[in-house]
Amino acid sequence: MPPVYDDKDGHYLVRLNESLTPQYKIMRLLGQGTFGKVVECYDRVRRTFCAIKIIRAIPKYRDASKIEIRVLNTLKKHDPLNLNKCIHLVEWFDYQNHICMVFELLGQSVFDFLKANHFKPFPHHHIQQLAKQLLTSVAFLHDLKLIHTDLKPENILLVNRGSNTLDENTDIRLIDFGSATFEQEYHSAIVSTRHYRAPEIIMGLGWSYPCDMWSMGCILIEFFIGDALFQTHDNLEHLAMMESVLGPIPTHMVTRASKEAQKLFEKDSKKLNYPLSKTSRQSKRLVSGLKPLDQIVPPVTTFNKHLNDLLKRLLVYEPSARISAREALRHPFFQNQCMD
Repeated sequence: MPPVYDDKDGHYLVRLNESLTPQYKIMRLLGQGTFGKVVECYDRVRRTFCAIKIIRAIPKYRDASKIEIRVLNTLKKHDPLNLNKCIHLVEWFDYQNHICMVFELLGQSVFDFLKANHFKPFPHHHIQQLAKQLLTSVAFLHDLKLIHTDLKPENILLVNRGSNTLDENTDIRLIDFGSATFEQEYHSAIVSTRHYRAPEIIMGLGWSYPCDMWSMGCILIEFFIGDALFQTHDNLEHLAMMESVLGPIPTHMVTRASKEAQKLFEKDSKKLNYPLSKTSRQSKRLVSGLKPLDQIVPPVTTFNKHLNDLLKRLLVYEPSARISAREALRHPFFQNQCMD
């Protein structure tokens, strides 16, 4: 019998201390997703540890990984010194019908960091440092005509592999370019992870660079309160939550929305049709429990005033009116170094 390399779903069967080609020794499983698995390996040639993303041996996922490799090569070509803090692809190879992508080994995600700290908000100076790095990465992508489409704390890795404290090292890398899209190429209808999804995506209005900026707004609030703002899995509830925090959705967006999305609004008044008679008490509690932005980030200190203003420019319903990443980097929020 030849050795079995895969499970029934095309995932590579990871065996510790085995080799993935003679160069790489598998140390441990770091994580897995629909795309495949990520393992920590020892690189016998470079004499260093690395992370390898092993893509499922299924055409759909192989094809997607080829696109991701193209994006990663673009990032590296335009920023060889990695001043823009996007993950760098070291190399890639095909092994037993699995595309394997080799990356530098980094620390935990910002999401895992928050979780380990019981979802305690970040100190103000850390919010500022993380936001600046993230916006630098996003501005760089947008300059290259790329939209990330899946910005979220799970896709932001801390470089420091040490402890559950940030201290002085807030260095991060943006990861997961598996859904990144070139502005001039095909855009799938639904992108981004639910909590960070922009209103224009939900309403079927098409999307571009501004959808990344909406996600940025959601991420910054999450850093400030410690937990995701819009925790929902339903379009109507999601839009109702947005209205609790940001006020009513503009009529001009409703009239242009897709047939499907128009059903979520009153035919004549164009007001959001929430709650419905079938809406659960839990949903109503969730939506009414969300406070307006001025109560979530009360503009009482200089830090809060600047953050509140930046959020009001990021979380704008109309995508064309949303602040760009380059503009956001020039916002007063980043002008003074804050020292908590």
